[in-house]
Amino acid sequence: MGVPGRVRSGESVPLAPAWVNCTTTTNSARSSVAEMSNDVPEPLTSVELAVIGGGNMGAALVGGLLDSEVLSSSELVVVELLPARREELATMFPGVRIAGEVPACRSALLAVKPGDIPTAAAAAAAVGATRILSIAAGVRLTTIESAAGDGVAVLRAMPNTPALVRLGASAIAAGSSATDDDMGWADSILSAVGIVERMPESALDAFTGVAGSGPAYIFLVAEALIDAAVAEGLSRPMAERIVRQLLLGASTLLDQQGDPRRLRAMVTSPGGTTAAGIAVLEDHSTVEAFANAVRAATDRSRELG
Repeated sequence: MGVPGRVRSGESVPLAPAWVNCTTTTNSARSSVAEMSNDVPEPLTSVELAVIGGGNMGAALVGGLLDSEVLSSSELVVVELLPARREELATMFPGVRIAGEVPACRSALLAVKPGDIPTAAAAAAAVGATRILSIAAGVRLTTIESAAGDGVAVLRAMPNTPALVRLGASAIAAGSSATDDDMGWADSILSAVGIVERMPESALDAFTGVAGSGPAYIFLVAEALIDAAVAEGLSRPMAERIVRQLLLGASTLLDQQGDPRRLRAMVTSPGGTTAAGIAVLEDHSTVEAFANAVRAATDRSRELG
């Protein structure tokens, strides 16, 4: 089923305030999107990519795309509803068009809240987007495809928060009509902020349980180590510096050498201080606790979808 009333080249679709409360997309919703295009204050030139949603993750991806020169500033537009945020984005990305409506575009990246994805997908399709990449958690490919209509390749991704510092881990899955070329396109966007793994949609929940929620597990470990160091007599500022460097150094060593089991053994001398600490963690079933955390997050991701 196609999207009625596609907008003529150069036109744009305003983002109505109703977007904020939209959770489903119907034929009438898609028609209303097309009707809104008749009231356009100023024509906008077609762009290669419209990033719909200028929050932290959307901005991180725009910054990565520009820094890696995957796209130039003239090939991008960021669509953001909030005027104050539009002003911030204009300062962050000089030369990039910042708009309050979706312009004619070849492709769209949806970086809005999960409940807003169907309306954003319909808006992008209405102005000519032929492929859409969603980074919203829990919104299935079939939902996005239904909102976009026929003739639009849909892909779904799950980036994690380290993408904000260009060290993210992302997973991408292809919709029913997405080609290898479309997957390569999505890969090129997300590679600008870290590594990318391709997988079937059924595996995205497990990815979410590990990599999507994983940063919070690491931050919890950092909190615990800082508090423990303070309890043993270090000042909190000193403990915070030490733990930050500890995690940075350990993760860099793991990245360069791999094999966490070997690295752990290298640090753990028999009868030494590390062995004493590891024994306590084992007594408290720390490994099992992490496994249970990943399982719970994975199950919750399935429920949300």
